[in-house]
Amino acid sequence: MQRPNSGDYRRLFASDTPFIDTRAPIEYERGAFPTSVNLPLMTDDERKQVGTCYKEKGQDAAIELGHSLVNGEKKQARVSKWKAFCEANPNGYLYCFRGGLRSRITQQWLKEAGIDYPFVVGGYKALRRFLIDTIDEVAEKPMTIVGGNTGCGKTLLINELENGIDLEGAAHHRGSSFGRYVDEQRNQINFESELGIQMVKKLEKGINSFVFEDEGKIIGSVSLPISIHQSMQNAPVVVVDDPFDTRLERLIDDYVVKMQSDFVDHYGEESGWEHFEAYLERGMFNIRKRLGHERHAELIDAQKNAILQMKRDGSIDSHQAWLAPLLEQYYDPMYTYQLGKKEERIVYRGDYDQVKEWLSTR
Repeated sequence: MQRPNSGDYRRLFASDTPFIDTRAPIEYERGAFPTSVNLPLMTDDERKQVGTCYKEKGQDAAIELGHSLVNGEKKQARVSKWKAFCEANPNGYLYCFRGGLRSRITQQWLKEAGIDYPFVVGGYKALRRFLIDTIDEVAEKPMTIVGGNTGCGKTLLINELENGIDLEGAAHHRGSSFGRYVDEQRNQINFESELGIQMVKKLEKGINSFVFEDEGKIIGSVSLPISIHQSMQNAPVVVVDDPFDTRLERLIDDYVVKMQSDFVDHYGEESGWEHFEAYLERGMFNIRKRLGHERHAELIDAQKNAILQMKRDGSIDSHQAWLAPLLEQYYDPMYTYQLGKKEERIVYRGDYDQVKEWLSTR
């Protein structure tokens, strides 16, 4: 039995439904869902021409122009790509921006090619609206905030909890000056989509209270949704108090070992090292004003010496010479000050395992 054109948005996201996104590439680049593939009905230029025609001459003329622009071999090539996707993803759906003309044309051309494939009622706009509404829905539910100094493994802890919501994972950024990854951070729209999908999947499991990592308004270059940020300001806080050496070891693994390996894997040996060095230098540069000129210069020298040592013999111990003072003199005092403003909301403190157990029993 053929699936109907779907408006059941929660089910679509909860089941990681594959999507054909028939919007133009420029629309897709502004924002897209993680399980979607852009197989546009029209190119950016074709869409622009049709849009201009619609404004000047109306819908009928625009449709006629669209068919004249996409026909013959060009039409066949696009239908072939859609058909291959449909055959590889028989459980999928297609959509355009509003679930209107482009969806119906794509669906009709597929039918002519022998495939009956459903489209999403309301299209991309309705799907995105649903995710924004889901974020606002979760913001009204009970939540707990996990705090703690840099290196306490808060993000790792969040991901080990059934009701944890990984804000940094959705943002694809670790939230600190050294928080970027090798590939680009998600833009605001895609961050919100990733976050909303996380929440959809939790709600689908019947989870109705959530745990978030303590974050400011900004993670890298994206902003927390206002509803989530506001709710976090009033939520109870649990604090991870891990030893300094444990935190330092985690940071060396995250910022040095893993990042060096990822850069080399991505760019190759020589270029990977260059990008890795630039990443560490940029991280220090971002906080130079707070460190002060003299302290910044000292830590940069220690950082460069550590990289040279790492290149020579693979040793990572020298990185303690810049990361340890950075923790002691910059990150720890800053977070202690911030946490002090939340003192009245703190309901539990313990090391990583103790906090994990405390949260798991609630």
